[in-house]
Amino acid sequence: MNIPLLESDARHTSLPLVARRPSQLVGSTPVLWIDEPFAAPGRGFYAKLEGANPGGIKDRPGLHMIREARRRGELEPGTPIVESSSGTLGLGLALAGLTFGHPVTVVTDPGMEPSMIRLLTTLGAHVDQVAAPHADGGWQQARRERVAELLARTPGAYCTDQYHNPDNVTAYRPLATELIAQLGSVDVLVASVGTGGHSAGTASVLREACPGLTLIGVDSVGSTIFGQPAGPRLMRGLGSSIYPSNVDYAAFAEVHWVAPAEAVWACRQLARRHHASGGWSVGAVALVAGWAARTYPSGTRIAAVFPDGPHRYLETVYNDAWCLEHQLLGQEQPSEPDEIAEPFECVVTGWTRCGKVRDPLGRTPAQRTEAVVR
Repeated sequence: MNIPLLESDARHTSLPLVARRPSQLVGSTPVLWIDEPFAAPGRGFYAKLEGANPGGIKDRPGLHMIREARRRGELEPGTPIVESSSGTLGLGLALAGLTFGHPVTVVTDPGMEPSMIRLLTTLGAHVDQVAAPHADGGWQQARRERVAELLARTPGAYCTDQYHNPDNVTAYRPLATELIAQLGSVDVLVASVGTGGHSAGTASVLREACPGLTLIGVDSVGSTIFGQPAGPRLMRGLGSSIYPSNVDYAAFAEVHWVAPAEAVWACRQLARRHHASGGWSVGAVALVAGWAARTYPSGTRIAAVFPDGPHRYLETVYNDAWCLEHQLLGQEQPSEPDEIAEPFECVVTGWTRCGKVRDPLGRTPAQRTEAVVR
């Protein structure tokens, strides 16, 4: 029977460490056992609460990518950083800018929550918002083209290029080593996929200690990453309208697509039952991790990465009026996903799983690696 690890009282025997800099608060995030209503007691999963970082999971790559760029001499002291973000990486780069002394510009789109724009501005970042989506690549491509414009007019400015930067993958080695220290071993990892960084980086390191690891990817309906056509995406933080080179397609055993109403239901259940929740990615991951807990044999140790907390979503995911406006409440939620044999078999509109995962562009791992080598 897969039961939670025993809670230790050892942490109460000494005073906590004092951080001298905010960057020292990143990492060593807690793990919380989650069961009902996602799975029966004793058959739940372990949630890695990355929302306990100052800004969320992308504090890790924000700091790591800037640290590595400075080490290689690609980023000179005091020069500007410019990057595209839907929010969480922006917070990580704001922290990196403060830590290493760089001004930061975050290029985003009208989907960014007003509270996030105010927070980024308060933290010292400049927010540049594009006005219209790209005809083919949507808001992400429009943001990337705006980044290119800003880089061209700002000599010495640096873009971390989170979609294709291998440092975005290696940034998650500490997350994996923390999970091993906390859980001992992991049989199944459930992770959302956007840039591909935390799924690839965490799984590759976990496999060093747990060779039989199964990786389940969680995507958004309307996302192109795993072979679906591009479509409108209400959910932010997972999914993509471009094809990030950091996605390690060969590492995935299967992919699940989740719709907004399903993610909202899961987020609210997490908050009500476990006093721990987050945004779109958290809800989608919890839904799929709960399915894995019900489906895999008893005793399977399942870890799920929760990338952020609930605070930036108080006016969306947790706002009844907003959710009703977008028809996200009052629907009966499925207990199991639909299944398709091929990722391009049909356009999925709700929770769906597929056991075949391949690069939609037909790139080999070597070709994707070549594309990101500096």
